[in-house]
Amino acid sequence: MRGLLFTSSKASSPSHSSTQSPARTPVTTPHHRTFSASIQEEDLLYAEQVIKRWDLESPFYTKLDSLFTGDGREARQFVKSVTNLQSAMHSFVSECASSEKLIHAQKLMQVAMKRLEKEFYRILSANRDVLDSESVSNRSSRARSSVLNSDSDEDDRISMSGTSVSDGERATVSETVMADLKSIADCMISSGYGKECVKVYKILRKSIVDETMYNLGVEKYSLNQINKLDWETMEPKIKTWLYAEKIAVKALFSGERILCDYVFSSSEKIRESCFTEICKERAVTLFEFPELVTKSKKSMERMFRSLDMYTVILDHWPEIEMIFSFESTTAVRTQAVTSYVKLGDAVRSMLTDFESTIQKETLKTAVNSGGIHPLTRYVMNYLVFLSDYSEALSEILADGPLQVHSPLPESYFSSMTSDESSSSSISGRFAWLVLVLLCKIDAGAEIYKDVAQSYLFLVNNLNYVVSKVSNSNLRLLIGEDWVVKHEQKVKQYAGNYERMAWSKVMSSLPENPTVEDLSIEAARDCFRRFNLEFNEAYRKQSTWIISDHKLRDEIKISLSRKISPAYRTLYERYRGYFQGVDSVVRYAPDDLGNYLSDLFHGAGAPGSVNTSSHSSSSSSYLSRAR
Repeated sequence: MRGLLFTSSKASSPSHSSTQSPARTPVTTPHHRTFSASIQEEDLLYAEQVIKRWDLESPFYTKLDSLFTGDGREARQFVKSVTNLQSAMHSFVSECASSEKLIHAQKLMQVAMKRLEKEFYRILSANRDVLDSESVSNRSSRARSSVLNSDSDEDDRISMSGTSVSDGERATVSETVMADLKSIADCMISSGYGKECVKVYKILRKSIVDETMYNLGVEKYSLNQINKLDWETMEPKIKTWLYAEKIAVKALFSGERILCDYVFSSSEKIRESCFTEICKERAVTLFEFPELVTKSKKSMERMFRSLDMYTVILDHWPEIEMIFSFESTTAVRTQAVTSYVKLGDAVRSMLTDFESTIQKETLKTAVNSGGIHPLTRYVMNYLVFLSDYSEALSEILADGPLQVHSPLPESYFSSMTSDESSSSSISGRFAWLVLVLLCKIDAGAEIYKDVAQSYLFLVNNLNYVVSKVSNSNLRLLIGEDWVVKHEQKVKQYAGNYERMAWSKVMSSLPENPTVEDLSIEAARDCFRRFNLEFNEAYRKQSTWIISDHKLRDEIKISLSRKISPAYRTLYERYRGYFQGVDSVVRYAPDDLGNYLSDLFHGAGAPGSVNTSSHSSSSSSYLSRAR
């Protein structure tokens, strides 16, 4: 037909060339118009046949009928007929805006759009399980890129790279459903019925977001409500928020953005409008909560939860910025930044209060056993937990460094660079707080009237500080040299303790009993003096404690090596002179080790030191020590 038409036009052209002006040369126009009209009429007839089969008002329609099922052939045929109908309508308008064909085509278009709207609603409602935000958000960045750059081909399928093999079937269904939604949206938008499509989408997806946020425990609070909550009630709500924020950013909002971008890829304006109405309100409510917490009553116990919230927002900021990149979602980004800044301010304030509290604290009463002071435990455990947030604290201190009330000695930072040891750095801040505590410990040792016990107090508390630093992130922050230096100081204090507590016991024995010849009276006097001093030392120190088992064993071994060999020699050389005289020789050499093993547990003396001189007499002490 096309060949015949063009042959005819060429044949007629020469016969009229001499009599017809150039303005009247297109003699083929009536033929073309007739051909075009016939094509449009065929499109209209074809569209009518396809669309009428799926008319919602048809007597043959049942609720079980679904256009987008199976291999999608029917759906593609339907969408293609709508596209052809739209093209025919444009042609009819150019001919006559009030023609019967145009009116008929418009009615068919309305039938088709009602059908597509119904299918759009059905697909969204029936496939919530494969359109859940977590599944959608698991698409790789490559898949997301392909979504944003995809064309409007009705048979387009989103790339599923990043979906695990075990989820293959689910991914295929999700893929198909998303492509069907996109096909319907593209068709309705291009046909001028985007408003109806968008309305359905907003209603259904917003209900899912609202339901998910409710299930996650996200509520809208006022400052007055937050201020009425005690910490026991507040902390669980913060934990709930921390979990909800991760799910919302990583899955819920991210998934909604990906789905919205894909389904409405043909219109930037519609994508923004849909996503904003679906997620904006809930997102603002989510990120408003941390700000309200910072405005409530301040207390040191809120430090770590505030850091948790600060860290979560810091870690998720790239995703937040990307997900809510639309101009209409600026309020969400602004609220997230506001909460982030307020949390940083709150943490700086609590750090200042913490330092001030330590400096004001005075150790007025001595720990009876010479053990670890509660202030030492509290401060070091607090610092250990704080050190786990070193990255967040670095950000916070960089935004607004704290003021140091006293300068740090240069020798305190022998293993740090000048930048690291500055008062505004996180390392400098932790080192300063530890130094303040050590000064308090030194002052606390002066409370003890017994010098030996004051050294034992220093041993216990300094060793506790060093142990906490060594076994946490504080070691990286304060430095290896600091640890080595203070481990040596612990040993020095331990040596001072041994000398002050046991010097009289050691001096009661001959310096070199293997060489010295003692008279019987001198030996008797030596045993009596040893009994007296050892009994006194044991009695006094039986309630003292060394908390660290390793350090406790080291000091016991050190004392045994200094006392036992000399006493054993004296015992073996002179015991025969004092047979049956229990008041002179009270201890067998093995007894000394057993008694020493009972020390530093804080249990107190089990009884009088007056026992028999036989080794078996101390078996009960040995069993308890074990």
